[in-house]
Order: sequence, then C-alpha cells, then structure tokens
Amino acid sequence: VAGSRWAVEECFQTAKQECGLDDYQVRRYPGWHRHITLAMAAHACLTVLRARALDTEKAETDPPSSSP
Repeated sequence: VAGSRWAVEECFQTAKQECGLDDYQVRRYPGWHRHITLAMAAHACLTVLRARALDTEKAETDPPSSSP
C-alpha cells in the first residue's frame, strides 16, 4: 500500500507542474470539479503521448530481430 501511495503522490506532483492542477482558487464545488477534471484529463493525455513517444524511440533504436 505504501508503494502505491508513493506512485499516486508522484503523479499528482507531475500534474501540478505540467497541467496546472494547483492553479485554481476554490470558490464553489462545480468550478473546482471542472478544473480538476480537465487538469487530470490533460495529464492523462500527456502521459499517453509520452508513452507512445517512448515506444517509438525504443522501436527506432532496437536492432531488428531475425526470425527464421
């Protein structure tokens, strides 16, 4: 459980830096909910794009496998 909490905390720190998760001053719940939802959706999108880029880079640098 402690290890998974560390991953979640790290994810929130990244979202704060990259997506502006902490840039909203809470006035009412609906506005806060919209802001958090959009920030987390942006963070998920950036994560998927980064994973695809890493896969592409790995595919370009890996030597071709010889299959019989």
